Amino acid sequence: MLYSSLADEWDRRRFGFITGDKGVLIARMLFGLGLIPLGIAHFLYLDATAPLVPGWLLFPVFWAYFTGVAFVAAGVGMITGIFARLAAALITLQIGMLTLFVWLPRVVTGNLTPFQWNEFFVSILLTSAAWEMADSYRGTPWLAARNKRSSE
Repeated sequence: MLYSSLADEWDRRRFGFITGDKGVLIARMLFGLGLIPLGIAHFLYLDATAPLVPGWLLFPVFWAYFTGVAFVAAGVGMITGIFARLAAALITLQIGMLTLFVWLPRVVTGNLTPFQWNEFFVSILLTSAAWEMADSYRGTPWLAARNKRSSE
């Protein structure tokens, strides 16, 4: 996404297919496509996902399913362009909240396995990537039904 939107003239001539508006559209679609397996994993690995829901939040199985559906819906929205800006903003909020409410308390208590440390860092990276994706829709109406980048 960053390369596509920040490429200079030389890069655009040499790698035109992944720069500018076309590159941004490809990056958005690839990110959206990547969200779908994350959502499906919430269903397939429910026994591993539900216990991660903080104890103060009731109904952990519901929240595991809810976040899975949200990942899939955001992915579909970003791929199709239907409410893509809203989908990108909401998935950024969701991943950020997962980082804060699921992983940060475990980091503070020092209670992480090596696998969970990896999940914590991946969650930070996904939050950053989602934020960049959401920012790429700046100027696009929140409820737009097409995948188009406005000229800034």
